[in-house]
Amino acid sequence: MILREYQEVAVNDASDALDKHGNTLVVAPTGAGKTIMLSALVGKRHKSSQNVLVLQHRDELVSQNSTKFHLVNPSLKTSEVNAAQKDWSGDAVFAMVQTLCREKNLDNMPKVDLIVVDEAHHTIADTYQRIINAAKKANEGVQIVGFTATPNRGDKKGLRDVFTNCSHQIEISTLIREGFLVPPKTFVIDVGVRDELRQVRKTISDFDMAQVERIMNRRAINKRVVEEWDDKAGERQTIVFCSTVQHAEDLCEEFVACGIEAATVTGDTPRHEREQILHDLSTGHVQVVVNVAVLTEGFDSPPVSCIVLTRPCSYKATMVQMIGRGLRTVNQDEFPGVVKSDCVVMDFGTSVLTHGSLDDSVNLDGSQNDNTQGDAPVKICSNCDAEIPLNVRECPICGHEIERPEPEILEDFVLTEVDLMERSPFRWIDLFGNGACMSASGFNGFALIADVDGLCIAIVKKKDGKTRVISIGTKRHVMASADDFMRQNETGDSAKKTKRWLNDAVSIKQRELLAKNGVNVSPIDFSWTKYRAACMLNYIWNKRFIDHLVNDIIAEERSA
Repeated sequence: MILREYQEVAVNDASDALDKHGNTLVVAPTGAGKTIMLSALVGKRHKSSQNVLVLQHRDELVSQNSTKFHLVNPSLKTSEVNAAQKDWSGDAVFAMVQTLCREKNLDNMPKVDLIVVDEAHHTIADTYQRIINAAKKANEGVQIVGFTATPNRGDKKGLRDVFTNCSHQIEISTLIREGFLVPPKTFVIDVGVRDELRQVRKTISDFDMAQVERIMNRRAINKRVVEEWDDKAGERQTIVFCSTVQHAEDLCEEFVACGIEAATVTGDTPRHEREQILHDLSTGHVQVVVNVAVLTEGFDSPPVSCIVLTRPCSYKATMVQMIGRGLRTVNQDEFPGVVKSDCVVMDFGTSVLTHGSLDDSVNLDGSQNDNTQGDAPVKICSNCDAEIPLNVRECPICGHEIERPEPEILEDFVLTEVDLMERSPFRWIDLFGNGACMSASGFNGFALIADVDGLCIAIVKKKDGKTRVISIGTKRHVMASADDFMRQNETGDSAKKTKRWLNDAVSIKQRELLAKNGVNVSPIDFSWTKYRAACMLNYIWNKRFIDHLVNDIIAEERSA
């Protein structure tokens, strides 16, 4: 497997920091491939005489991430420590924190040389500290590296006691720019209560949500939320964040009353029922899921392309987690026919105006600026130019009726097209010279990008596998998906070997095969190389399947 460029940089920076500055933290948002990066770091740092411990906070992640580890490090052995087994024999041991932190299990833990922590913002919790202290007792020189998307905790506690430095930060805007996340299309909608929301009390962890509910959970506001959603995102799979259970249930009822398939998920929802609702959301049987801070972390449904905030967020990390649920791209293997090019974010509170863009600076000391309070917002009366409160509908000076403002549209990012093909370890060939069909080949498969009137389709095939679609959407997104496919299925060595063909003249055998299929290549046409010929032959041999896939997608788009 070949890492993305930014992943390789992050791994190298983290390794250098461990040597020069001590325990280090890597910050990377959802979708950056944290498991791939931590696996690559272990592979880079591993020595036969050392024991590596990888800490996970959820049971299902232990086996899941162990599997991904082998994609990056096929020669290294893994084992697991969880409720079902306690196997310390692996080169890298994946352990469930809640299991390992028990005294009996810690007593049986061997000397550990490197601890890698997934979701590292949890490291200051008592369960993690017991493990770290036990490891230090056995080996004072144990090194610790953490990976997290949200280093700035909601409770303002810093991570400095565990990590002396942050070696690398990957920003959300980078992943959006390179096509690995979709961009947010953000609407900030004033429902006349911003002044009230700005006066809400803050608790240790967040705003007083009971007070928020009294402000936001009104029939007129709930109705407005549904109306605005129907206008701007009525056909999108949606997650709504509310202040309290009652708020969520009342807003869900409003969606249902308008004929929308909607469901509520709260902390009290039984696990099997929650799983069914979320499955129905991903498959389209439920369109809107209304929740109360349940789906902020550890949940991903790529088809979700709308996030609705009907509550303020005291901390930026909370807002980022919520919006991040809608930024994942869609893999066609999992969700055939789903096209997603952006995510509509609708903020009926003050979060976006307060916190701004999704990117954030890292502060290991935990001292965040409390900027949730500010001057009450005002506007100018269009009739008399008086400065009046933002939420009034009639000017108290001249009596002029104020028209309901259009929602603000915030463009958080300036998106610059990044030519991933130029940065790829594989050369992408323009098969017909018009940009409509680009292809790359390796020893284990090939990828092709078809551009049909602006709709781009990524088609791939593993060696001895089926020709299939993995991505539909914008050029940026399908380029990222196709290049990822090649990186996952080829190695650095195979990429280097492939590049040896780049300037070798097309072989006699290749010219013969091309001629049989109607492509005549002159012996003196030096634009044809072995590699270009291989890309064209892959296309020719799979053309029937490629045409069938493309035609089906175009037909679906036209009928939609």
